[in-house]
Amino acid sequence: MEDNNQQKRKKNDKYDRILDAAVKIFADQDFFQSTISQIAREAGVADGTIYLYFKNKDDILIQFFRHKTKQVFERFREAVDQGNDAIEKLRNLLQSHLAEFQSDRNLAVVYQTETHRINRLAEEPIKEMSKMYLDLVTEIIEQGQEEGSVRKDLYSWLVKRFIIGAVDEVINTWLHSKTSYDLVSMTDPLMALFVRGIGPGENSQSDK
Repeated sequence: MEDNNQQKRKKNDKYDRILDAAVKIFADQDFFQSTISQIAREAGVADGTIYLYFKNKDDILIQFFRHKTKQVFERFREAVDQGNDAIEKLRNLLQSHLAEFQSDRNLAVVYQTETHRINRLAEEPIKEMSKMYLDLVTEIIEQGQEEGSVRKDLYSWLVKRFIIGAVDEVINTWLHSKTSYDLVSMTDPLMALFVRGIGPGENSQSDK
């Protein structure tokens, strides 16, 4: 007979398999066009098996944000913690963000699509993810201001939206591009934009 740990592992494996299959179907078909049957077929399980792990299709999307996306965002936190100063932490955050989304395009498609919908089914977990990311950026900006690497005369909320908005647009552009390119390669151009835009500028004299 299988022990409880083996049973739990099998249960978790099937849960993850169904969730991964759902993300692929959502990315390919769009959430509203997808069906439980398509997800079950992709996961290699019977339709009824889905309901052993999820209440319905809406619940699958909610679990995507509460489980799968949260794991990715926790890795952002780990990357930031490895930085020695604000600039290094910001670069680590950007690189981790772009690398994670590049390594799982389906996740990137579903995340970007669902977070940009006007009426969002997963509103609560999306807000949780947004707050987690915003808190990370806020922490970096405040540290940078203390260190002198980020100007103090700028509205902090504007700096945060500037960073978050730029990263979001870079990912959307990559997803919809007709050509294939390395998303992570955008880390340094973004950093150059951010640092020159929010870093302490040199005093300059006007032409006489």
